[in-house]
Amino acid sequence: MRYLWAPWRMDYILEKKQKGCIFCNTSKDRGDEKNLILWQSDDAFVIMNRFPYNNGHLMVVPKRHCTDLDQLSNEELKEVFYLLKVSTQVVKKCLHPHGFNIGINIGKVGGAGEDHIHFHIVPRWRGDTNFMPVLSATKIIPEYLVETYHKLSSIFRDLLGKKRGQKGGRKK
Repeated sequence: MRYLWAPWRMDYILEKKQKGCIFCNTSKDRGDEKNLILWQSDDAFVIMNRFPYNNGHLMVVPKRHCTDLDQLSNEELKEVFYLLKVSTQVVKKCLHPHGFNIGINIGKVGGAGEDHIHFHIVPRWRGDTNFMPVLSATKIIPEYLVETYHKLSSIFRDLLGKKRGQKGGRKK
């Protein structure tokens, strides 16, 4: 039997679970740092994955609850892809990955939780595999989420020219 101590998970286990869509609820809450929201525009937002595959794992999420690509308006699609582009620029500048995996979760079976489509950005580094995932199906994240949040959020503000807490994205 192998044990990996992760006492921070107890908060997640014991917390009262939200009703409804986590993305819809989170985007309406004003606690950006608490929710790990790095940027919000009128149509979409960028949020850190609370249970990342790698350090700097982000998600771009349309604000309107949509279950599929064909439900997104052209403006929403433009904003989502613009934020995907900016997000990779921010992660490159801050964390210096050698590449990315970018994917879309569509439908509950596709990993979209409450059927709210979202886009994952997972930074990758040469040699980022090690014995932990191979031997014990365990991934090591080398930095606290809040520390990564502060690094990334300051670069989002610099690149997008806004102060924390202000809504807005690119000019339309």
